[in-house]
Amino acid sequence: MLDIQEISDRLEIQGLLVAYATAIDSKDFASLDGIFTEDAHIDYTTFGAIAGTRAEMQEFLASSMAQFTACQHLIANPEIRFDGNRATGRVMCLNTLGFPTENGDPRIALLGMWYIDEYTRTPAGWRISRRSQERSWTQGLGDVPGNTR
Repeated sequence: MLDIQEISDRLEIQGLLVAYATAIDSKDFASLDGIFTEDAHIDYTTFGAIAGTRAEMQEFLASSMAQFTACQHLIANPEIRFDGNRATGRVMCLNTLGFPTENGDPRIALLGMWYIDEYTRTPAGWRISRRSQERSWTQGLGDVPGNTR
């Protein structure tokens, strides 16, 4: 049976996951300051992006996401395991990306993945301290600018 603290922790981390998806989809990369720890390590190399610190990732995302006309993260099935003030998680994600083509018709790429996370309880609440991606499948990525996989 879950105690009240674990229920609270699970809800807070699930809120953090939603806040991340909202920040990325709305291109509000400054919001990542309240989602990741300052020393977080973020690795998006699975889909040809970079690995780095929160600040490096904010700069990279601001530049790379500018090419997309739309972005929508659908997150589900969070598996969260607690160990005191730390936790690990695996979260399913369907990422839909819209981008322009030469003829102006919209084009959609789909990425199926899992986020592999580590969370840390801070004085300000739970934050993501490590994040990487595990690839499941893709569709329509072949000619997305900057895709190397």
